[in-house]
Amino acid sequence: MKKKDIEIFDVLSLRGPNMWTYRPVLEAWVDIGELEDFPSNKIPGFPERLSEWLPTLIEHRCSVGERGGFLQRLQEGTWPGHILEHVTLELQNLAGMPGGFGKARETPIRGVYKVIVRARHEDVSRAALFAARDLVMAAIENRSYDVGAAVEHLRDLIDKHCLGPSTACIVDAADDRGIPHIRLSDGNLVQLGYGARARRIWTAETDRTSAIAESISRDKDLTKQLLESCGVPVPEGRLVDSADDAWEAAEDIGVPVVVKPYDGNHGRGVFINLTTRDEIVTAYEVAIEEGSGVIVERFVPGLEHRLLVVGGRVVAAAMGETASVTGDGKRTVLELIESQINSDPRRGNAEDQPLNRVRIDASARLELKRQGFEAESVPPAGKNVLIQRNGNVAFDVTDRVHPSVAAHAALAARIVGLDIAGVDLVAQDIGKPLAAQRGAIVEVNAGPGLLMHLKPASGEPRPVGRAIVDHLFPEDDGGRIPIVGITGTNGKTVVARLLNHLLRLSGKRTGLACSDGLFLGNRLVERGDRANWDAAHRVLMNPAVDAAVFENDSGAILSEGLAYDRCQVGIVTNFDTPDHLGQYFVEDIDRMYSVLRTQVDVVLPEGVAVLNARDPIVVEMADLCDGDVIFFGLDEALPAIAAHRAAGKRTVFVRDARVILATGDTEIVLAATAALPLTYDGRVDFQIENVLAAVAAAWSMGVSLDVLRAGVSTFDVGQVDVPGRFTRFEKQGATVIVDDVHNAPGLKALAAALEKFPARRRIAVFGPGADRMDDALQAQGRLLGETFDRVVLCNDASVKQERPSSESRAQLRAGIAAAGRAPQIIEAGARRQAAEDALAQLVAGDVLVLQADEGGPAAVVDLVHQWMGQPSARPLAA
Repeated sequence: MKKKDIEIFDVLSLRGPNMWTYRPVLEAWVDIGELEDFPSNKIPGFPERLSEWLPTLIEHRCSVGERGGFLQRLQEGTWPGHILEHVTLELQNLAGMPGGFGKARETPIRGVYKVIVRARHEDVSRAALFAARDLVMAAIENRSYDVGAAVEHLRDLIDKHCLGPSTACIVDAADDRGIPHIRLSDGNLVQLGYGARARRIWTAETDRTSAIAESISRDKDLTKQLLESCGVPVPEGRLVDSADDAWEAAEDIGVPVVVKPYDGNHGRGVFINLTTRDEIVTAYEVAIEEGSGVIVERFVPGLEHRLLVVGGRVVAAAMGETASVTGDGKRTVLELIESQINSDPRRGNAEDQPLNRVRIDASARLELKRQGFEAESVPPAGKNVLIQRNGNVAFDVTDRVHPSVAAHAALAARIVGLDIAGVDLVAQDIGKPLAAQRGAIVEVNAGPGLLMHLKPASGEPRPVGRAIVDHLFPEDDGGRIPIVGITGTNGKTVVARLLNHLLRLSGKRTGLACSDGLFLGNRLVERGDRANWDAAHRVLMNPAVDAAVFENDSGAILSEGLAYDRCQVGIVTNFDTPDHLGQYFVEDIDRMYSVLRTQVDVVLPEGVAVLNARDPIVVEMADLCDGDVIFFGLDEALPAIAAHRAAGKRTVFVRDARVILATGDTEIVLAATAALPLTYDGRVDFQIENVLAAVAAAWSMGVSLDVLRAGVSTFDVGQVDVPGRFTRFEKQGATVIVDDVHNAPGLKALAAALEKFPARRRIAVFGPGADRMDDALQAQGRLLGETFDRVVLCNDASVKQERPSSESRAQLRAGIAAAGRAPQIIEAGARRQAAEDALAQLVAGDVLVLQADEGGPAAVVDLVHQWMGQPSARPLAA
């Protein structure tokens, strides 16, 4: 693009912790074209227009670090990517979805930036991003822009997509306590916590809210019967089946009475203080339309109150009010309502407004009729006209509730069976016992609204969300299961599978999402690469899982973020030369370090980072960990291991071909490396490293030594646990090794292992796989040339590739040519045909390495099983 424009050409939704922050963000890739040559101070009038349209930008401190800092940057000169970041955040703030985190970073391509903004809800933040783009361009081009309309559109999206205030206050309270959450639907169904430790809420209902109790609460007559039988004061009354029966009930009870639906809600069809037959008949006809039955009961004088009961105690109370107007001899009742009542900014239909607008419904018409007025009547000047006797229960009175009243409310909730209840009662003074004033409890409601307590019309807001969270999660319960996240360049899948095996043997019900699939325990639920956000979330939502293991490669962290907010154990297997360099505008080691460190950043303070001591870059990550660190390595003399032991810390290493667990100078011999089936008599060093990483993690999680020993000695017996990760077959003197190697560090480790397997001739069937940088492909080519006598280059159709396979293979050939040897190079087509041809040409003494598809090893492993032919011919264990 070579024009003065801002093009957003891709947007990544990083839904979990990422290289930028712990929180979900949008990462927009933005091309500003020729605007790279026009910072804000070179566009006449632009800073002034922007600050006029968005005066609240003065609150943005930016890198200056003080109020007005961003506006100062505008005047001095800054670029559209940075401006887009701030405008996006401010539009979200104005719409009511605050999010202060944002960044703008250059990429290696001139004029292309990454703009990162906090995204509490992806759809809203995405809309804000594009609205910000239009606004900035309008300001640049000196065109008009309707900021108010843009903000209103975002507010509509927030109302449509975001959690309601009652649910949001519970989620925010959980977040304050460090309890994670997962939204389970487009509505207000939310999971708090993970796996077997999780609880669910739906607004103010929880997974402890009994369906029977909820049904009882909807049946007002049954509720009253149960309360009365247990000594809770309720108004006398009964269910009626006709208007005539309603009048008879009123006569029996004694007027005034209340007429209401027995299963209604939100006060619809409720008429109070009725004294005449006509009023009661009229009320019955309306009430029967609002429910499936009608109750007539004694009118209790006083104001309506709502007491919120959570876990058996009253945590908040609100009082209602009467609504009236004063006549001026000129305006109608309707006009007076609008000018004297509904003009109050606290009133409205939005969820965050504590008071409802007063309207003329059937109950209000009846109240007006009693006073000789109608909605269109013009009351005399000075005349007070009552519109409604009760309503807008939004005035906080929590501190005034008499202890006996609170006890009655808590008992009422318990009788109905609700863990969270809104108990409605009528009393003249909530600070006195009900009996002294003939007060009564009139309803017990499931799923009560919380807004009246969060944002009362007057009085102190109450922390009702925290009360609900504390009810669901005792102080020592964070709603977490042990989570292990594994990242690095190579070895992640093997470590994940082995660790899952160890945890399962220890009695844990495990969930595993890795490149081999999605597993629950030892059962494969879905085959294929499931090392992604969606699969991990499925594990975290499963109530049968009490420990989870997740593989996270750099591509997943860059494109999705981590699926969990924090973890007990974070493993970095190695760094070496990472995959995905050159992708996502990550071109150098420093930026990739920021990606992989994410796994260490999210380790809990009581958790552990398990780090490879031979890799200096990985060792640097130890300082980033909030918890402890365990270093592992093949050599106890590695500086990181030596220093860690000297400090009395834990390490796992190899000495004299034995795996040692050490805490300072105290050592425990776990097993001989030759006893580990995965390592082929201890000959495959990179598999030994993988064992050390998994053992260190399991050790940190309290897995016993007996289980550790049993686990490492039984894992991959018969080479069935991690097929395609240096899986060795032998037939008629020829050896075949299937390995999923796809980068230079992996090839280097593979070549070192092959040195311990003598061969007359070494052959490789190898393809470039996913897109990689030229120097990375050439490095692979050099290792192929140095290691193999024949190299068969093939195509890998299992992964998406932007560049033609022929170009990638040409880079491999260039690397082979630079190796200083002259192996035979054969150009082949599809991998399967190339592998079949290579298998057919094997003779005794040959070692053939078949590279597995990058999309998964199953196809190549199955092909080798077919080549083996006989049922008795199986992979060798040693």
